[in-house]
Amino acid sequence: MGIPHPIPYQGSKRKLAEIILRYIPDDTQRLIEPFAGSAAVSIAAAYHHKAHQFLLNDLNVPLMNLWNRIIHQPNDLAAGYQYLWERQHGQEKDYYAFVRDEFNRTRRPDYFLYLLARCVKAAVRYNAAGDFNQSADNRRKGSVPDTMRSHIVRTAELLLGKVALRDTDYREVLETAHSLDVVYLDPPYQGTSSGADGRYLAGLAHDEFVDTLKNLNQQGIAYILSYDGHTGTKKYGKSLPISLGLTKLVLNAGRSSQATLLGREAITYESLYLSPSLIARLDVSSQLYTPLSSLPLVSAL
Repeated sequence: MGIPHPIPYQGSKRKLAEIILRYIPDDTQRLIEPFAGSAAVSIAAAYHHKAHQFLLNDLNVPLMNLWNRIIHQPNDLAAGYQYLWERQHGQEKDYYAFVRDEFNRTRRPDYFLYLLARCVKAAVRYNAAGDFNQSADNRRKGSVPDTMRSHIVRTAELLLGKVALRDTDYREVLETAHSLDVVYLDPPYQGTSSGADGRYLAGLAHDEFVDTLKNLNQQGIAYILSYDGHTGTKKYGKSLPISLGLTKLVLNAGRSSQATLLGREAITYESLYLSPSLIARLDVSSQLYTPLSSLPLVSAL
């Protein structure tokens, strides 16, 4: 049935997850995602038995409440989603607006899941007050209930009893990392957390983040980082300093959904960085330089 994917989320690493898993060492005890989002890498890692334990964290409290419901009350969540999905028929646009208002008032996980399944490009947007304000994609009704239930229940089966959930600052989560953990960092692109393009509840200061990576290097913590990229001539993210000693891989992430929406053809390339401690734990000869058709460039940074 394949790897489940219960949360539709723009920027999800679902398409790249199995490539990323190639750089998780066989001795990994715990996989940590400080910017969990849809947790596509952790779900894929659980599916392929790449780690024994998982820690998912995100500052978005409603998102982590949704994760808690997925893991611990999957059938109740699926029933709530089904109720909303069935109620929308014949009034999809107005019903979406009603659920959005109710979510902003109550922050209920089933409302949030319905909005994510129906909103434009599965792209979360928040206003200055922190309320969800993304519009509905009126061309679709969201995943049918049976499909959504399958994704939710199978994800719960993969992670129940193996995962800890938190909703705190990413630096607090990283303080718990140990030598046999692997950290997968997928922070928000710079410039997407404020202004008119409010995709996230909180931004990420570049210099502060670089200092955090230096600290992880000093502690010998292995990490994988998705940080920047480009689509056509548009580049996302400020470059990381050479002094971090990271190995950079450039992954073909497929067609840009934004460009497609605007009637253009463009491929998105995302950078993946491997930490020195991770490289030391990998069997370099068999893993790091294995030719990958979707990996057009491998370079040292």
